Amino acid sequence: MAKRRPRPIDLTVAPDAATAFRRRLHAWFRKHSRDLPWRHTRDPYRILVSELMLQQTQVSRVLDFYRRFLDRFPDLYSLADARPKKVMEAWEGLGYYARARNLHALAKHVTTEQDGVIPSEPIALRELPGVGAYTAGAVASFAYEKRAALVDTNVARVLQRVFAPQLRPKSGPGLKQLWLIAEQLLPRTGKTTWTHNQALMELGALVCTARVPRCGICPVTASCATFPLLEAEAAGADNADAPPARKGKRRAAMTS
Repeated sequence: MAKRRPRPIDLTVAPDAATAFRRRLHAWFRKHSRDLPWRHTRDPYRILVSELMLQQTQVSRVLDFYRRFLDRFPDLYSLADARPKKVMEAWEGLGYYARARNLHALAKHVTTEQDGVIPSEPIALRELPGVGAYTAGAVASFAYEKRAALVDTNVARVLQRVFAPQLRPKSGPGLKQLWLIAEQLLPRTGKTTWTHNQALMELGALVCTARVPRCGICPVTASCATFPLLEAEAAGADNADAPPARKGKRRAAMTS
């Protein structure tokens, strides 16, 4: 007999559920977001530098490198004109040096082929050296305030826990489904999308962390499909750790 294909999982987010999730998330972000330098600019070059530096690197490490790099190469043209050795020296210590090479190649391409203008649409951004789906969405959203989805490791973890615990976020099909969820959650306007995408990333970085999710302070537990499962596990662990009733004392009480 031919094997039956598994039924596709319906991961449609109801409009009212999406609205409630966004409302709680955005309110939390306005109160608890970190003051980061790349959140004070809409310059696509500076946004691009920050996004490439933040790939697989903690924010605390990036802060000093970001400032020093921009002091040395304040715009695309200064970076494009620099010798590769100088670019690598400015990146030294940050690691993953392919990012620096890609950024240098991107600067040369944009300044010579695109009149120094970094594209605003994700599709066009993905044509640039070193720019993948996430970075394209980030630059479109954070620099140009486009209504563009983005899914990095933090965002994938949040969306999987809240809306689809059954998904495997590191698998190709699972990640594709999470991108669809991210698109369903987008606000109507690009300006609000800036807040929304920053908030998703912040929640994954500060609260819905990989090792220890801090559910007690999470603003979206009311929407989270994983939260009841974690509560049930905790309750089961508490019951398992409870000492058994002492039969001797119980018999004494019954016969007294």
